[in-house]
Amino acid sequence: MNSDGDPEANYFFLQVLLQSMPNLATNMVMIIIVLVLLIFTAIVAGSEVAFFSLSAKDVNYLKSKNEGSNRTIIQLLEKPKKLLATLLIANSFLSIGIIITTGLILEPLLDVLKDSMPSYGTLIYRFIQIVLVTFLLVLFGEVLPKVYATQNNLRMSLFCAPIINALNKFFAPFSNFLVRSSALIEKNINTKPSEISDEDMENAIQLTVGHSASEEEMNLIKGTLNFRDIAVKQIMRPRMDVNGIEFNSTFTQMQAAVLECGYSRIPVYEGTLDTVKGVIHTKDLLAYINSTNEDWHKLVRSAFFVHESKLIEDLLFEFKKRRIHLAVVVDEFGGTSGIVTLEDIMEEIIGDIRDEFDEDESDIKKINDHTYICDGKTLINDMCKVIDEQVEFFDEARGESDTLGGLWMELSGKFPVIGETATYKQYSFMVQELEKNRVKKIKVMIEPSA
Repeated sequence: MNSDGDPEANYFFLQVLLQSMPNLATNMVMIIIVLVLLIFTAIVAGSEVAFFSLSAKDVNYLKSKNEGSNRTIIQLLEKPKKLLATLLIANSFLSIGIIITTGLILEPLLDVLKDSMPSYGTLIYRFIQIVLVTFLLVLFGEVLPKVYATQNNLRMSLFCAPIINALNKFFAPFSNFLVRSSALIEKNINTKPSEISDEDMENAIQLTVGHSASEEEMNLIKGTLNFRDIAVKQIMRPRMDVNGIEFNSTFTQMQAAVLECGYSRIPVYEGTLDTVKGVIHTKDLLAYINSTNEDWHKLVRSAFFVHESKLIEDLLFEFKKRRIHLAVVVDEFGGTSGIVTLEDIMEEIIGDIRDEFDEDESDIKKINDHTYICDGKTLINDMCKVIDEQVEFFDEARGESDTLGGLWMELSGKFPVIGETATYKQYSFMVQELEKNRVKKIKVMIEPSA
């Protein structure tokens, strides 16, 4: 006994040691069992993070190998609910095993505490057992394996795959029962997933990446978010602005029309735009650049027609499937409403695309933060982007209109007159220039909020 130490404390630990001596071999076996259980707990906990954090790129890599542990991981991930149930059941069994085994190891301590402190011995023993077991489970069952698995998910998955596969087979009756029970409960509850509004999504994006993303990147994210709700009618080039070629034109007249238009794809119509015969590609004319009298009708390709209410998300898929870049938009009566191109769709995501053939003059001129001068044919969606409003902001007032000129007529309910103003909420629209009965220029004024 150390003379410098506390005699009572030394006597207490000597007592524990003496009572543990007869069961020393048993205690060593118990300690080894606890260590093995802790290792398996770490494997199971790390596997949960590793398996479910694999990216699509990682999964494709595993599929390309398709052998050994790679194939095992793919098979396990094919039934994610069963895999998760197996991991939870195994983790529960291991935790219970650790609690029971540590209790057997610490039994001598309980006897000594009861003899030394009859009133509080059991309470102190339970406190020590809870603290010790909690420390072991948190350290080896949560912190260490999950931190490692987060940083090395693929390596951890490959290492643990055989062990988890064995556990998956061993606990199959329990995991299958658990999956069926949860499916039955979900079916009976019949809960509907909560819908997240676009505004909530934009707020979430602003909170997560708003501090690091540039303005262009934020506009790209918002454009992608609003993409699925936009109809063709909202982005198409209206009929009055469509340049076409008359089907009965001569070869020389057709060449002149192509040069005047300056577009790579031009609709071909007979009589009026309501009778579109097809589309001509200017690249098909390169072989006849020196000709003066050819039958150009054989170069006309079939036109693709879409309804004006079709969503541009679906139209983009159609463009990709058919490998085309232009569609003719028709209304409910079968008449031509306008045309829409692949460029129009892409501009809804990445913003205005301008090339060397586009005019520098913009349809929207900013006078100050609260005043804009716009063409009457400017799309309402484009104006919403400039003034930073939701694309559906004017839905209650726009009716069937897609342009600012049409919006003015919807708001006023009469033919336009220069100088007259129509108002919607904090926005005022004043007619500045007319072309016959069509609004050519319009001033948009925003009332500053308080």
